[in-house]
Amino acid sequence: MSDPFGSYVGTCPPPLVGYRVTGRYCRTSLSGVDPGVGYEYAMSDRVPIKSVRTTFELLEALVTSGGMSLPELSEELAMPRSTVHDYLLSLRNLGYVVKDGMEYRISTRFLAMGQSARGKIGIFGPAKNTVDDLAEKTGEHASLMIEENGLGVLLYIAKGENALDLGVSEGFRMELPTNAPGKAILAHLSTARVEAILDRHGLPKVTEKTVTSREVLYEQLEAIREQGYAIDEGERVEGVRAVAAPIVTGDTVHGALAVSGPAHRLEGTRFETELPDRVLRAANVTQVQYTLGE
Repeated sequence: MSDPFGSYVGTCPPPLVGYRVTGRYCRTSLSGVDPGVGYEYAMSDRVPIKSVRTTFELLEALVTSGGMSLPELSEELAMPRSTVHDYLLSLRNLGYVVKDGMEYRISTRFLAMGQSARGKIGIFGPAKNTVDDLAEKTGEHASLMIEENGLGVLLYIAKGENALDLGVSEGFRMELPTNAPGKAILAHLSTARVEAILDRHGLPKVTEKTVTSREVLYEQLEAIREQGYAIDEGERVEGVRAVAAPIVTGDTVHGALAVSGPAHRLEGTRFETELPDRVLRAANVTQVQYTLGE
């Protein structure tokens, strides 16, 4: 059977470290990576049960395409139609896939699963109202990021009245060194943990300003620990700046709060003083609420 990941196709951008452009579609992972980005987080080759990997490749194809027919899925996965049909039939019977005309799509069972998973993460409850308040008070894009499997995951997003559409959604995953909340988290992990994350996910270049040197990254992490917050000046998205503060209790970093917006609004005193102070206060409130709730 040919490589199920296919090759670079059409106008999709070239893949970042840890990502692949696959098949006829620029697919992304079930975790919520925006389909418009054109990447799929590369599954580990160490998957003992091949059918499990195939099942999730099929589901990811349905997620990022919005829906596909049996012939399209067969071509996308480089698998016989009869085999793909068997997978689809099993998933339909289990309630994870629905058929709409000639197309198949995932069911809303995944919505309940995602909400359940998020609700089990301790920092979500204490941080949610704080993120909402940040968005309302700043008018910008506010978010809560956590670290999971070495990647940054946007666990919750709130948008103020002037918020820029950053093309991300809750569940969006990205490499930690490429953004302010990710660096705020890295700054409070052990050196061994940071090294393990960098070994696994690398330092991908997303924009011209992205940090791609470990030496420079470590210098930034030291500065973050000293000043208490992190900044992003177009390292993830050109023309976008962000300020983030970690949520830390004891020796544990639970995540980071961030405010992001266009560089022309996040400049001068607002970017250098006002937003850092506001985000730091928000992180402190969240830390207290989390501690009291334990």
